[in-house]
Amino acid sequence: MRISRRRAGIHLFGGRPIGVRHGLGLTVLLALLVAGGAGVFQRTWEFLDFGAGVLALVSLTATVLWGLAATDRLLLDSSHRLLAQGVHRGLAVAGLGFLALHICVKVAESQASAAAIVMPFADPARPVLIGLGTVGAYLFLAVALTGAVRSVFATSGRSRWWRALHMCAYPAWAVSLVHGLKAGRAASGWVTAAYILCLLGVAAALMTRVAVRRRSSSGGMRG
Repeated sequence: MRISRRRAGIHLFGGRPIGVRHGLGLTVLLALLVAGGAGVFQRTWEFLDFGAGVLALVSLTATVLWGLAATDRLLLDSSHRLLAQGVHRGLAVAGLGFLALHICVKVAESQASAAAIVMPFADPARPVLIGLGTVGAYLFLAVALTGAVRSVFATSGRSRWWRALHMCAYPAWAVSLVHGLKAGRAASGWVTAAYILCLLGVAAALMTRVAVRRRSSSGGMRG
């Protein structure tokens, strides 16, 4: 015989027989209190102070790599290119989210002024290094906006403008790399290794793309 959940006393959101909803709320509250007492939130903030920028750069580097992969027509078919484009866009959103978190943490910690975030090279202490980060953020934002409204540039005359604006991802990535290595405290070994891997990955992808284009153009001339 079938017994309804309400009669069996396991209706999770009603919770009248055993108060599941209230018990869950108290459990979450107790867990938060214990975590706060153990200093988890303080360590989390310390991690965000140091790691949010690294996560932003790694995510945006992966965005550049997947963007290059999405344009490949030699090794990937159309379905694989669509998948690469989806990963490219998802990583772009994640990278911009980490970038916004990085900016908010630095302003909250008074390590950068709000004016320096809005206006490049306006930071009184480190105008060049902080300014490079601001320029990189603006360029990445321009790339993201042009990617979101790509249909506006669908005509042949406007497609060149879209490519030119989207190519801003490369200088944005370059200045962000310099900003990440030099603007903050001395990077630990794993951070430096991550930045080196980012550099090698983008360089390898660009070299591969140039080689493929040269091969395809030379093949077209022969044909």
